[in-house]
Amino acid sequence: MIDVIVVGGGPTGLMLAGELRLHDVHVVVLEKLTGPTGESRGQGLHARSVELMDQRGLLDRFLAVSAKFQVGGLFGGVMKPWPDRLDTAHPYGVATPQPVTERLLDERALELGAEIRRGCEVVGLNQDEDGVTVELTEGGGPRLRARYVVGCDGGRSAVRKLLGVGFPGEPSRVETLLGEMEVTEDPATIAAVTAEVRKTQLRFGVAPGENGVCRVIVPADGVAADRTTAPTLEEFKQRLRAVAGTDFGVHSPRWLSRFGDATRQAERYRVGRVLLAGDAAHIHPPTGGQGLNLGVQDAFNLGWKLAAAVNGWAPDGLLDSYHAERHPVGARVLDSTRAGITLMGTDPGATALRELFTRLMDFEEVNRYITEMITAVGIRYDFGEGHELLGRRLRDVRLKQLGRLYELMHGGRGLLLDQTGRLSVAAWADRVDHVVDISEELAAPAVLLRPDGHVAWAGDDQRELLTQLPKWFGAATG
Repeated sequence: MIDVIVVGGGPTGLMLAGELRLHDVHVVVLEKLTGPTGESRGQGLHARSVELMDQRGLLDRFLAVSAKFQVGGLFGGVMKPWPDRLDTAHPYGVATPQPVTERLLDERALELGAEIRRGCEVVGLNQDEDGVTVELTEGGGPRLRARYVVGCDGGRSAVRKLLGVGFPGEPSRVETLLGEMEVTEDPATIAAVTAEVRKTQLRFGVAPGENGVCRVIVPADGVAADRTTAPTLEEFKQRLRAVAGTDFGVHSPRWLSRFGDATRQAERYRVGRVLLAGDAAHIHPPTGGQGLNLGVQDAFNLGWKLAAAVNGWAPDGLLDSYHAERHPVGARVLDSTRAGITLMGTDPGATALRELFTRLMDFEEVNRYITEMITAVGIRYDFGEGHELLGRRLRDVRLKQLGRLYELMHGGRGLLLDQTGRLSVAAWADRVDHVVDISEELAAPAVLLRPDGHVAWAGDDQRELLTQLPKWFGAATG
């Protein structure tokens, strides 16, 4: 029996596979496509996702092929610089096209021992008390049996539909065309026309890329009856002429696609031994570039909890905490993208609202709140009353002797950062590392970190610590 089958080989599924392999979980990733599409809807990692990659020792791989960015415009196209002193040691994003992100996460999952099977489409699920039987299309191989299944198979998730999980929300009201293609118009003219059009139409853009290929985005004419069908090059030309007055001589498309502003969220992220993550659990407009990041962060939250269940030490309620923590986060992202797409409208009301938000963002507290919301560094899970750090993720603080905190978290284990030298986690040494060091940036005598970097406890009382360790790391073994 396979420990975990991950359905879907995009960024969410590959991130989850890597997280599970850190804990020696037997993982098989099933991807219905036979190879990469080359489509690049996601264009980078926000600050919190940058932190995740650093916590697992992956950030250098991304920085080797990507540029850092720190720009405004993340919320409804309102262009303001990021505020100073964000609560992160990584106050920037990383401009990484989605195919590159997938390649890097694919390589990492394979290095750790994950098995990735392409050309395998799931058409049936049947779960019982002991596991889940997965049926594949003819030619995909025999039925597979796993202890758990995670659907990371996108907004049209087969896993979610087979589970019968509700997906309430709103259908698309507007649609946008997106693609990469060559152009014959000179760059100066393209830049001038784009700047003029974007004064009133923020869902438009022609961005130069490598080898003379441009990334083109333009509002569609209504919403297509069949959104699974890609637009044609002629459709792009017609819409460019209608919106910009020219089609820029576009030709030789690399890929063409369409997306809407549908906003939906799964009612449940877990049904027995089957869970949902990424776009299978939530879809929303792409404003702010949050979709890929939200999915990767789902996987980061779920991975260690699911591994604990597989390895037999998960305390009661740990796996259910995935839904309890991530469903509210997803709901807030849905609301922020609803607001963002409204701000990008062209009617007088949207224009007035955008002008108001532009002025409000001049206040540092407003700018900080919006930026932390979009980049996810402001997330705080509800762990109850306690220290101000409780439930928050801890930034990459510097240590006097051992360097950086995140360098100590590559293995995906819990960690007690102890500035007192008087505490002990010896009975959980197989799951929690104990680091005795001093950090001038840490406003607590000691913190217990979950494998995802969120603070599970802060203080200096050994008795209090012993009440929290079983809650997150199960029964003592020593």
